Amino acid sequence: MRLFWRHGYEATSLADLTEAMGVSAPSVYAAFGDKKRLFLEAVDQYLRASIASARILDETPSAREAAFQLMRQSAIDFTGEDTPPGCLLATGAISCSTEAADLQMHLADIRKGFEEKLAGRIAHAVAAKELPPGTDVPGLAAHVIAVIQGMSTLARDGAPREKLLRIAETAMTAWPPETRGASNGA
Repeated sequence: MRLFWRHGYEATSLADLTEAMGVSAPSVYAAFGDKKRLFLEAVDQYLRASIASARILDETPSAREAAFQLMRQSAIDFTGEDTPPGCLLATGAISCSTEAADLQMHLADIRKGFEEKLAGRIAHAVAAKELPPGTDVPGLAAHVIAVIQGMSTLARDGAPREKLLRIAETAMTAWPPETRGASNGA
């Protein structure tokens, strides 16, 4: 998983994978079928390991706080001491050939799923009058995801955690004010 995370799908060779896993190529093929299936398993493992995002969307009391906590947790995750910088979902298959277009689409679908879930939280907040009527629900959800993806790129470029945390705080200024007693998140 960390090899794909650091180098991406196509730049990670089978030789790199077998060396990291301490197995032979036939063992990889026997266990996973091919490199693509191994990559998909690595993505699933990444999602299981980063369950905080799903929990934030499910358990945070307000949509505003959920958005802020998603960006904050991303800043922390993207700058971990024991993990590659950035996000596997953002960089794992971003520059693949047409032969791996299905992997790009798979990762895009996962990212869209997070965006849709956040949009659902925002729409609920509008319906509950926590956010003003007329709030641009899809635009606000897309804004948060775009900020998170941008923070991933900055982390890959070496940006420190503190910078990413400031970006998350600044991004919250795009949010409309809450209309009743939910926490403000920033």
